[in-house]
Amino acid sequence: MFKNHPKGLLAAALSNMGERFGYYIMNAVLVLFLCSKFGLSDVTSGFIYSIFYAGIYILALVGGIIADRTQNYKGTIMSGLVIMASGYVLLSIPILSTADNISWLLPFTCFALFLIAFGNGLFKGNLQAIVGQMYDNFEQEAAKKGPEALKLAKSRRDSGFQIFYVFINVGGLVAPFIAPLLRSWWLKVHGFTYNSDLPALCHQYLNQGAEQMGNNLNNLNELVLKVGGDASADLQAFCTQYLDVFNTGIHYSFIASVAAMFISLVIFICTKRIFPTPGKKEKQESVGYTEAEKAAMATEIKQRLYALFAVLGIVIFFWFSFHQNGQSLSFFARDFVVTDSIAPEIWQAVNPFFVIVLTPVIMWIFGLLAGRGVVISTPKKIAIGMGIASIAFLFLVAYSLMSGYPSGEVFKEMADSAKEGLKAGPWVLIVVYFFLTVAELFISPLGLSFVSKVAPKHMQGLCQGLWLGATAVGNLLLWVGPLMYNAWPIWQCWSVFFVVCIISMSVMLGMVKWLERVTK
Repeated sequence: MFKNHPKGLLAAALSNMGERFGYYIMNAVLVLFLCSKFGLSDVTSGFIYSIFYAGIYILALVGGIIADRTQNYKGTIMSGLVIMASGYVLLSIPILSTADNISWLLPFTCFALFLIAFGNGLFKGNLQAIVGQMYDNFEQEAAKKGPEALKLAKSRRDSGFQIFYVFINVGGLVAPFIAPLLRSWWLKVHGFTYNSDLPALCHQYLNQGAEQMGNNLNNLNELVLKVGGDASADLQAFCTQYLDVFNTGIHYSFIASVAAMFISLVIFICTKRIFPTPGKKEKQESVGYTEAEKAAMATEIKQRLYALFAVLGIVIFFWFSFHQNGQSLSFFARDFVVTDSIAPEIWQAVNPFFVIVLTPVIMWIFGLLAGRGVVISTPKKIAIGMGIASIAFLFLVAYSLMSGYPSGEVFKEMADSAKEGLKAGPWVLIVVYFFLTVAELFISPLGLSFVSKVAPKHMQGLCQGLWLGATAVGNLLLWVGPLMYNAWPIWQCWSVFFVVCIISMSVMLGMVKWLERVTK
């Protein structure tokens, strides 16, 4: 797989696995953890999630600027890993949230999230810039052998970023299992079992006591018995204990993220000598250009940046839709899908699983088409990806309509016995994540490849940061998903994402020819 690719590709991918491990733990547990630990509403926890994930990507722009100005890409990457690990250390401290300490404990948790986001910003875009520089150098060496060798080398860039993408997702495949397994183990140690509906009801009882109304109080009593508690005992004491045990297991999962960061740091330190430094070579070669050459270069740079921003405008809406996997789709897994044997967080492993399995298949298809003279450009692949994403949401629209699902808020207030008869089977999420992952493989790794093609060499870190900045803008809109999910019949929520993907695909197809000219 790594034959005919730059030497440092595997080392870069392995260095990124720790960050992906932590990312997928957070993607799997964060909104659900904020709800279960602090008793926050879906919308409030979704808003914090949106800010956090926007921060991860917008701070990549800051990290790119720092690395470009200091020319110390490798030092910036290592600092990012250390700062990320510090944030996970703070999150691993199991402190029970109460009415007396939430005023400082919630800000403390948000500060830990900021450290993770800032460290990620220093790390993520700059490692991608190094991979892009590997292929710049790879193509320069091939150019010395002639036009055919150069053409072949350029064709390797897209597949190289796909290989990089599949390997960094290995960490993501394992991560979503960690928190549910530790939580279930810790619950079992204390004589309890897992139930996804119980934490919200416990918080409600602690806030309302005997004033808890109707089905909610009945559901609480039923679920206390179901998880191994005693409904005739002090419900307040039970709720406090269950929430403490439930969330402590999740806190312990963040220790695994610290270990993953350490492993990535060791790998990077041991292999950093083989990585290039983006930007330095361009600075040396700029000496001696005439005014006419400088003007021509400035024009070319403008065209490249226009193309970059055009694509960034499209991918904002992809990430707004795709990253619902950590928001409204996580709530859907918690509320509308049977979770007796599979915790809702574990569904986040389906995406990296499909990334690993489907990437070689998609690469084979592209290679087969190229062998027959059918070469699909990177911009056209991104447009196709938006269309495939729309299929996932169209499926959810149809399924939710046929099932007669109400809004998430209405569904949660139904009697537990009534909800059981309406819940979907696991296959629904598998279908959704299949199409979303195929779309991701057409957009995310190929988008990184596109950025590395159009970015001026002295702006590699900044341009990769801009790509991640566009992802940040999409993430800032994520909170809209839980808002719609709880306010409307959920087929209407999925319809919004379907329409967004269709419009984005149409706009991208309209720009394909221009983008193909710029990237030649």
